[in-house]
Amino acid sequence: MYPVTMEAATGVMLISVRVKPNSRHPRIEQLADGSLIAHLKSPPMEGKANDELIRQLAERFRVPKSRIRIKSGLSSRNKLVEID
Repeated sequence: MYPVTMEAATGVMLISVRVKPNSRHPRIEQLADGSLIAHLKSPPMEGKANDELIRQLAERFRVPKSRIRIKSGLSSRNKLVEID
């Protein structure tokens, strides 16, 4: 899995994210390769952690939540996220 890719023609960014649910302090860390580790308070049940991940990424990249999609890994800790 590639950490970060950017399609210049479309402006779409793909980011590799490792999710750690049930964390005490929610935060997003960026690794040297550009991938992210998301520490989330929400449990990995009923999409709560995915919803929190989208909110955190929207805040970090200053884009609307509607422009962020989990492209793969909906039920996995390793996700590929697409940002328009």
